[in-house]
Amino acid sequence: MPSLNIKQTTPTSNIVGDTMASSTLTGKVEADVDIKASPEQFHEMFAHKPHHVHHTCYDKIQGCDLHEGKWGKVGTIVHWSYVHDGKAKKAKEVVEAVDPDKNLITFRVIEGDLMEEYKSFVATILVSPKSEDSGSVVHWTLEYEKLHDGIADPETLLQLVQDISKDIDAHLIQAN
Repeated sequence: MPSLNIKQTTPTSNIVGDTMASSTLTGKVEADVDIKASPEQFHEMFAHKPHHVHHTCYDKIQGCDLHEGKWGKVGTIVHWSYVHDGKAKKAKEVVEAVDPDKNLITFRVIEGDLMEEYKSFVATILVSPKSEDSGSVVHWTLEYEKLHDGIADPETLLQLVQDISKDIDAHLIQAN
């Protein structure tokens, strides 16, 4: 069973007259997913083959297209089509970091449905080998700044990426 850690950064503060109104516009949610595939196999899917992810979980990801750049390179822009909370969504993301030695990739959302609720949204995927046996741990970090206090933390999106991780893992271990 994947563990779910939800952490929030220090709330921002707005001073209004002599009173101080506290809000939690910035935050971070994290989750770990245990998988059987190697860290390299999982990292390869997001770094170099994100256009194959929809083959592993079409009910969640309909496609990933290269908009600009090269797969696996910093600065590359990709366009995702996905389903979240039962609705078709779009996201254009720029690859901000790729570290094959750490099996890490970071995406920043620059356009799409998430930008209707968030001023900024960054997803980092770090895949590490399990210390006690074979397999890996996929660590997802979603960092965000909401447009206003009425926006919920992206906990359902965190659940979605956990489910996608399990689907990718099932595909990778079946292929071996």
